[in-house]
Amino acid sequence: MALKKGSVSGFAKHEDEGGNGGIGGYRLVLAVLVALSVLASMPFVVVSGFHSIGEGVISSSPSKGVIDDIPVSTNNTATIGVNSSVNNNFTLSLSLVGNSSVDAISMLSQTTVVSRGTLQVEEDTSLGARRIAREERNENQLLELDLDPPNEDTIVKLENANMQASELVDSSITGKYSKWKKENKNKNQDSTIRLMRDQIIMARIYLSISEKKRKLDLVQELQICLKRSRGVLGEANIDAELHYSAPKKIKAMADVLSKARDQLFDCKLVTRKLRAMLLTEEEKVRRLKRQNTFLIQLGVKGIPGGIRCLSLRLTIDYYLLPPERRNFPRSENLEDPRFHHYALSTDNVLAAAVVVNSTVMNAKDSSKHVFHLVTDSLNFGALKMWFLLNPPEEATIHVENLDELKWLNSSYCPVLRQLNSAAMREYYFKAGHSTTRSSSASNLKYRNPKYLSMLNHLRFYLPQIFPELDKILFLDDDIVVQKDLTGLWLVDLEGKVNGAVETCVENFHRFDKYLNFSNSFIAREFDPNACGWAYGMNIFDLKEWKKRNLTGVYHTWQNLNEDRLLWKLGTLPPGLMTFYGLTYSLNKSWHVLGLGYNPSINPSEIENAAVIHYNGNMKPWMEMAMTKYRPYWTKYIDYDHPYLRQCNFVK
Repeated sequence: MALKKGSVSGFAKHEDEGGNGGIGGYRLVLAVLVALSVLASMPFVVVSGFHSIGEGVISSSPSKGVIDDIPVSTNNTATIGVNSSVNNNFTLSLSLVGNSSVDAISMLSQTTVVSRGTLQVEEDTSLGARRIAREERNENQLLELDLDPPNEDTIVKLENANMQASELVDSSITGKYSKWKKENKNKNQDSTIRLMRDQIIMARIYLSISEKKRKLDLVQELQICLKRSRGVLGEANIDAELHYSAPKKIKAMADVLSKARDQLFDCKLVTRKLRAMLLTEEEKVRRLKRQNTFLIQLGVKGIPGGIRCLSLRLTIDYYLLPPERRNFPRSENLEDPRFHHYALSTDNVLAAAVVVNSTVMNAKDSSKHVFHLVTDSLNFGALKMWFLLNPPEEATIHVENLDELKWLNSSYCPVLRQLNSAAMREYYFKAGHSTTRSSSASNLKYRNPKYLSMLNHLRFYLPQIFPELDKILFLDDDIVVQKDLTGLWLVDLEGKVNGAVETCVENFHRFDKYLNFSNSFIAREFDPNACGWAYGMNIFDLKEWKKRNLTGVYHTWQNLNEDRLLWKLGTLPPGLMTFYGLTYSLNKSWHVLGLGYNPSINPSEIENAAVIHYNGNMKPWMEMAMTKYRPYWTKYIDYDHPYLRQCNFVK
């Protein structure tokens, strides 16, 4: 290694002198070279204090016994200065000239900071003893050096480089964090709670380290403080909820933490403990999310007791009626295309009542509206009995039994054949479902019974169920109508078949969210960025539907999805495919979605919407419903109705 000229002027002076001065200078130069060669073999430096990073400069103030080796590049020139102080601490400054600040920053990245000059204790005592001996030997060698410090011009230049490097680090790392912190600033001003929680985290770290180091007295103190702090903190979320003794517990914990820090602080070990705690908490969160998803799905699958009671009582009373009293009036309107026809398939009596009641109550002329309800044989009597007892003003209503549609069989309907297959039964009902992390919430939600119900798939057979009609408005049973819907029959669909509200926002709810574009059939036929739309309120042109044989198109895709490789389960993906290029975008005010899962919908959007949709798991008839959205639904239910009182319905 060549020494910088300005740094070795003292040595040159000795060599120029005669007599023994030349030999002395030679010996001194040799001693310096030996010292530098020793430094060159050392892997890194452990320092405490302030590190200044610049054009190859490291300045630090470690206590005695905490110096490890400093790597020295053979491509750089260097000046090393060591200054002792009265308290046995010393300052080591190393100035490098060569590869600018990059080498210095790289060298600094290998350093470890140790607070208050404590040695890093190795788990292996023999390795620790050898390391301490090596550190003392290196320290003694460094203390014997007496090299000139860098001149003022070099220091100024290097300080300027340090400032530039610092600004670079601030802008690339700290700046981004500061921006994130500002955007996501915690509005909670309860600093005492935050302090106690931080203390508990550090106490857990030091407790683990102290147990490992067999610091039994410290272990006991930390355990006592942890127990007391947790007891005071309890379930408090704001400072006002804390016990009056909180300040005393904070002070006691601070004293113990200070003591632990003096005895045990090890930057690398503390960092590892924090990282381990973080990973543990992340795993807990993932586990809780899976449990939450399972419980939600369990709640969705279950039918509330009140609705079961209501259906049972209505069914019994229906079959006690004489046959002549089981028919609805105005049956002549059922196939008249001049009326406004609605299609609703449901097995929920109360939900159907809200849909019909809200539509009729907000209609300008209820006599123009005809409701076609399709249900299963289990709920057929209950649904008919409800509307026989509670006729929807002047509107026409008809209830049809799914099981009486004889043409809807497994030989004609692919999905019905698939739902009855052994593979589908195994998929839904086998006992050994995977519980690993790969068994995600998205897979669990597809095991919802609604996907097994043919009622969910009737939307693809509207022309077959209502062959005499030209247009029909399809409604889900988890919607509430808030305005007159007559205008939907006046919308010009421009030759399209399906009028629906689009749901895509930026990159969300586009075709690639629902379909498997790694499949060649999907990739060839569809645009992954095509905008998705919503089922729940759809105006269908049945004449155009039949002309294009869209039910046949649906059958084609459903047959190709025998193994669920094109999409999972459900009706929206095949709907997107069947009506691809044939969907007319309605104004968003017609249909506002998300009341079953999104807590942050703008209230003005809800108030101005013609139809609001409780899509999601939190249905309004369930206890898990969002409280703030439930009144939009309950306003159309008469909780004083005798049947509802008998089944203990409460608002």
